[in-house]
Amino acid sequence: MRIGLFFGSFNPIHTGHCILASYMATETDLDQVWLVVSPHNPHKERKTLANDYDRLHLVELALENHSSVKASNIEFGLPKPSYTIDTLTYLEEKYPQHEWVLIMGGDNLISLPKWKNANILMKRYDIYVYTRPGYIVPTTPEGARVTIFDDAPQMNISATYIRGLIADKKSVRYLVPDAVREHIESAGMYRRKQ
Repeated sequence: MRIGLFFGSFNPIHTGHCILASYMATETDLDQVWLVVSPHNPHKERKTLANDYDRLHLVELALENHSSVKASNIEFGLPKPSYTIDTLTYLEEKYPQHEWVLIMGGDNLISLPKWKNANILMKRYDIYVYTRPGYIVPTTPEGARVTIFDDAPQMNISATYIRGLIADKKSVRYLVPDAVREHIESAGMYRRKQ
């Protein structure tokens, strides 16, 4: 299978994530898309993150009954912080029958040359880039196997904005899937400013 890896903190997962993942799974040559919940992104502060398993559970709730988009906790057992190249190396060893594709926003393409072992990433893996509101997709780094999907749906929603609404006791209806909203409310997640 050809599997797209959509990495993120998903803190929390929101409708924009779900729509993009579904688009990549249905409108490209990918057989599946895995939403890889990152325990610790090296570019984000750990203190802002909800519990790893809580975030994973929210992703699982959001993706219920979606046959080609899956939640993945593959990075939970790997050294922290999580580096994409290390995760891909592990996945290739564990699932040699699959082909792996990176999915990222155009804003991430700018920093890609600074990632750990970026040259290997760019030469070895296809990278599917979706455009993001307010960002101009930069020139593709030399040697990178990048495909840009200009027609991917764009939604200007952020997890930071959602956490702020919840902390201010405002509704997040329609910004996150209903099952995610219900769990966040019942568990009291994100109620305090972080």
